Amino acid sequence: MTKSTNPFTLRFWGTRGSLPAPRSTTNKYGGNTPCLEIRVEDRILIFDAGSGIRPLGMRLLKEPGPIQASIFFTHYHWDHIHGFPFFAPAYAPGNQFVIHGEPRGTRNVKDILSGQMAMPYFPVPLDEMRARFSFRDVGPGSSQRIGPARVRIEALNHPGRAQSYRVEYAGKAIVYASDTEHGAKLDERLVRHAQGADILVYDATYTPREYRNGKQTWGHSTWEEGVKVARAAGVRKLLLFHHEPSRDDRALEAIERRAQGEFRACQAAREGKLYTL
Repeated sequence: MTKSTNPFTLRFWGTRGSLPAPRSTTNKYGGNTPCLEIRVEDRILIFDAGSGIRPLGMRLLKEPGPIQASIFFTHYHWDHIHGFPFFAPAYAPGNQFVIHGEPRGTRNVKDILSGQMAMPYFPVPLDEMRARFSFRDVGPGSSQRIGPARVRIEALNHPGRAQSYRVEYAGKAIVYASDTEHGAKLDERLVRHAQGADILVYDATYTPREYRNGKQTWGHSTWEEGVKVARAAGVRKLLLFHHEPSRDDRALEAIERRAQGEFRACQAAREGKLYTL
């Protein structure tokens, strides 16, 4: 693998929630569903496998040498896993992947991914992937050491459960908190998890008005609540994420401006954009 000139970076390959929304009016912020790539020195960490993991895979195949990466799943709703069967590097012998996810009852992350790659849902089983895989069960309160990075895991408030990830390296931190729904009070657990982070990626699917008018209990949050968490946690940059699929670029620009009026270091996450720490 080629070593990045910047040792700690974040790139979005999918920023949309629920289902892909590719069209001319979503080109600025992107139409693929969740997938993040974090690089720590020469280590590749991939978070979620929505449709954005397909272009990430094509990009990785252009790099020299075998591909080694760690993949982390926040949860298993369709928009966070439906790109995995189309991740081309997984079909190439010599590549290696360590896959992390929280079990669901008696099923571990391997069982869950295998379940979507079976008839009548998909014609190619997971066993057809020729890369070398290892699977690790991870849950809230645990942590993983990935080379020079530490990945800490915490629970989120989402139907069927989900978890957030905090990647720490050289005194800096990126927190990925999608999907989650706020309550009447701040989620102190998330505030602690995001404390002092350089970047917080936060689920801002709905506007405050949408949330009040019928979207409560649907498992998602708003830019307004993201600002509250960022302030309470002392976050340096807030990136709004999991964009609602009907939202076009002009609507997201308006949300971004409104949020910046409350928290200046705030942006709507953009597919393809590289953030360096």
